[in-house]
Amino acid sequence: MSERRVRKTEVTRSFDRLPLNALRVFEAVATRLSFAAAADALHVTPAAVSMQIRTLEDYLRVPLFRRSGRAIALSAEGALLLPGVRCGLAELQQAMQQLRQDRSGGALNISTLASFLQKWLLPRLPRFHDRHPNIELSIHTSRTPVDFAQSDFHAALRMSGAPTPGLYNEKLLDEWFVPVCSRELLDRHGPLRTPADLKRYPLLRSSDESWSLWRHPGAEADWQERGAAFDDSLTVLAAAEQGQGLALTRWTLVAQDLANGRVVRASERVVPCPRAYYFVCPESYLALPKLQQLLKWLREMAAAFPRPDGAAASIGEGAAPVTASARAPAAPQRAPLSERQPRPRKAAR
Repeated sequence: MSERRVRKTEVTRSFDRLPLNALRVFEAVATRLSFAAAADALHVTPAAVSMQIRTLEDYLRVPLFRRSGRAIALSAEGALLLPGVRCGLAELQQAMQQLRQDRSGGALNISTLASFLQKWLLPRLPRFHDRHPNIELSIHTSRTPVDFAQSDFHAALRMSGAPTPGLYNEKLLDEWFVPVCSRELLDRHGPLRTPADLKRYPLLRSSDESWSLWRHPGAEADWQERGAAFDDSLTVLAAAEQGQGLALTRWTLVAQDLANGRVVRASERVVPCPRAYYFVCPESYLALPKLQQLLKWLREMAAAFPRPDGAAASIGEGAAPVTASARAPAAPQRAPLSERQPRPRKAAR
């Protein structure tokens, strides 16, 4: 064994043997110069205080107090030890206080989708900061799974068709697909009344919002999806705003743009999305007060978010019915134990 390894082992073992409780009792007695007063402050008996001081003196092999009847005074060795003990206890107390504060305030690291952040979450964040100024949200955007065991993320907001195994899951929002375009394009081509009307429009599409999701099985079998394709939902929406075509977009992304008149709905019909937005985190993180504050606020925002008009109507034959309202967040969902991933690696999409 190398000298470095030996020294490391010796330091570790010396920390293991440190009489930490006796040092705390020593500081209490040295501050008050009274075993009885120290016992009252520590909520123990004077006999217990005497035993701890005797243990510390045996460990150090020096007397820490001079005794004269009931009066006591610090010995030279005790006076030398006291500043170091006070400094160490103060640093330990500060570290523990910081840890307690971090549970209710400080940084809270969240991962979510860039589109959801920009269009839904970001406009609402000032209300969260006003309510919880001591919580510092740090938001990272990604579509990749979150490995909570290997990262400092506290939670993730993800679109999923089912709960993520091995983690706490709570569905916040249902989602719908809505056809939108510019006012000029709608005036030129007219509203969509049947899927066949799509042929009149230049279509905008992405892998996440395929027009095949809006069409029903009774439509023409020879129809093929054509039009400009993008790999980003926000780009599709921006192209629709510029009048470049008809976009199938998610309700959470377009609701505010519709309210502001940046785009208009090309049809009153909407299609339920097979995926929903989930709040996902390790179950142990639910004990953090700051995480509970965020989750409570997200529930309130989700409950206040209106669903689109006509969301309850099915779109042609074979369309999936809407089974839950965006106004009422679903109860927390946990994946069956048989499906949960083994710890410590945990990921959320």
